[in-house]
Amino acid sequence: MADLLEQIAVCIERGKVNANSTYPPDMKGQEGADELVKKALDSGVAPDDVLSKGLVVGMGRVGQKFSENKVFVPDLLMAAKAMSAGMAHLKPFFESGQAHHKGVFVIGTVQGDLHDIGKNLVAMVVEGGGWKVVDLGVDVSPEKFLKAVQENPGASVGLSALLTTTMVNMENTVKLVKEQVPGTKVIVGGAPLTAEFANKIGADGYSPDPQGAIAFLSA
Repeated sequence: MADLLEQIAVCIERGKVNANSTYPPDMKGQEGADELVKKALDSGVAPDDVLSKGLVVGMGRVGQKFSENKVFVPDLLMAAKAMSAGMAHLKPFFESGQAHHKGVFVIGTVQGDLHDIGKNLVAMVVEGGGWKVVDLGVDVSPEKFLKAVQENPGASVGLSALLTTTMVNMENTVKLVKEQVPGTKVIVGGAPLTAEFANKIGADGYSPDPQGAIAFLSA
């Protein structure tokens, strides 16, 4: 079992989707996350073990490498694609309660801002870390964030912004969410942001990269 789970982790880390995928070149013709996750489940490996000891391990490795500038956005995107192929086999187990997410993470780019690359990367890595991700997209109003939190009790929130002109909407969102649902954890990120700004607007955390969001949610 351990060998099979490690093979799954390697496929996620390297972005090996399935046997037909030609990427990465040195794994051409080998089974990918798609086949190996199905094989693990068919052989009786517990769905939670496939998630936590296979998929999450692989995504954690590539996420750490990304934060250390050892791999780059295309590598992270391929890892996420492999992760999605594996997660597709786990979906029925989540729906039946046989597999469990670590929690719920509501994420979106704040009102007035249409940038989504950074937000998408964080969403992919967090999902790969074992959380259920509710992606609200871009130009998200404070009220829409609030509604998502109310519909997902106990959820944490991630706010993204790339424009300095939209950073004020982060503050409005943090204020509304914390007033209406006290105790909600909020992390912010984006190129113009700093930890000092996060503290100033009442957010609980700040991270310049996706792996920081994992650390925040795991704390």
